[in-house]
Amino acid sequence: MASLGVDSEQEPLLGDRTPGSREWDIIETEEHYKSRWRSIRILYLTMFLSSVGFSIVIMSIWPYLQKIDQTADASFLGWVIASYSLGQMVASPLFGLWSNYRPRKEPLIVSIFISVAANCLYAYVHVPASHNKYYMLAARGLVGFGAGNVAVIRSYIAGATSLQERTSSMANTSACQALGFILGPVFQTCFALIGEKGVTWDVIKLQINMYTAPVLLGAFLGILNIILILTILREHRVDDTGRQCKNINFEEASTDEVQVPQGNIDQVAVVATNVLFFVILFIFALFETIVTPLTMDMYAWTREQAVLYDGIILAALGVEAVIIFMGIKLLSKKIGERALLLGGLIIIWVGFFVLLPWGNQFPKIQWEDLHNNSIPNTTFGEIIITLCKSPREDHSEEPTGCPVEQAWCLYTPMIHLAQFLISAVLIGIGYPSCNVMSYTLYSKILGPNPQGVYMGWLTASGSAARILGPVFISQVYTAWGPRWAFSLVCGMVVLTITLLGVVYRRLIAFSVRHGRIQE
Repeated sequence: MASLGVDSEQEPLLGDRTPGSREWDIIETEEHYKSRWRSIRILYLTMFLSSVGFSIVIMSIWPYLQKIDQTADASFLGWVIASYSLGQMVASPLFGLWSNYRPRKEPLIVSIFISVAANCLYAYVHVPASHNKYYMLAARGLVGFGAGNVAVIRSYIAGATSLQERTSSMANTSACQALGFILGPVFQTCFALIGEKGVTWDVIKLQINMYTAPVLLGAFLGILNIILILTILREHRVDDTGRQCKNINFEEASTDEVQVPQGNIDQVAVVATNVLFFVILFIFALFETIVTPLTMDMYAWTREQAVLYDGIILAALGVEAVIIFMGIKLLSKKIGERALLLGGLIIIWVGFFVLLPWGNQFPKIQWEDLHNNSIPNTTFGEIIITLCKSPREDHSEEPTGCPVEQAWCLYTPMIHLAQFLISAVLIGIGYPSCNVMSYTLYSKILGPNPQGVYMGWLTASGSAARILGPVFISQVYTAWGPRWAFSLVCGMVVLTITLLGVVYRRLIAFSVRHGRIQE
């Protein structure tokens, strides 16, 4: 087709149509296209900063909690960690509902402001004379509440992209989120150079140290994010072909806008996708949780070795996830989202199957009475400690191995290191594939109608999975060992694959289902 005069070198970041093609010029003007993608990129940044807000303090929460309140124990740490997901689970549907009826700027700015205020509260939790741990609990819960804007971000991106652009934009969103989770602990490590004492600003009673500097940086970035949203973000909504749609979120009307296509959403597909997404996040959350106790039990690693080696492994998985997110954009065009979702689940199943213990070699048994040094406790908080706490004792005095209190240590074969690494690589391939495909299929099923509430429920189901996954695996692993724990996970994945097979034909785009676009 002949060009209509627009320079074709202005290629969209993620779209398939380039300025200069007849299709592009008919559907939207160059000005509208640029404004739309500027807004989407601002939300990529918002997603990145939201995930940084979670991960930037995750490694230092336990020592900081011990410093500010001596009454805090490991079980309370579990509540502090879980409060983020609880806050997000509550807030996601609320912000999603808000975004359906008002300009998306409003819930975005309010949610980010809540996160900024919560970070400031976290920096001051040392000031009260008592009950400091509850102030930290409230601060982390409010940070999670602010992170409920993930539902608004994904619903905006889903509504501002055509079907051709959707998978690519959702992959970029997830890549930004994963990158935030990777870089958060890196920022925390840099701030560790400040030390525990740091400097104190007496006038406002502000301590700037290795614990508070990261959240203060988060607060500053949040303010910067609000400014960018106010100045750059514009309301955009397009239908599945890319034509601008009329919607209550719009700040100004346009004569080129078309009405949102009418039709019923397939609620069976919606519920099924929520279940699939819950299981996917549940499985990955439990894998992240069990990595440290498993490696300490199987390979007799010290706490310091476990934090270092497992940190490297999880960081490598994060990098792997970003690569997978980028590759999915190309692969989805060839084989489709449903096939990628199915393939990802099969890879996850293989990953956990490989992790099952076999052979006649057993782990080293830890016979000593460990008391407070024991890793395999039954509370979620005590498992998290192994990721956060730096040992003070000499390594030669630290007992290592599989604790005899766990009866399964005496008869369960060890999981070889090669098994574990192969499993981690496979799960690192399957999880990001399933994550992106779930969001992409969900947004396509919902169609051009406002998706805020639906995205809120999807985000809430993911938050619930991140709460329940660690609790499940810590209980099963401690009581019955890795053979039962990973066998149950394999069974769970098989049931999930079966569910996907049952609803496979229903996981299609809204416009395809109603015959407006061919699949």
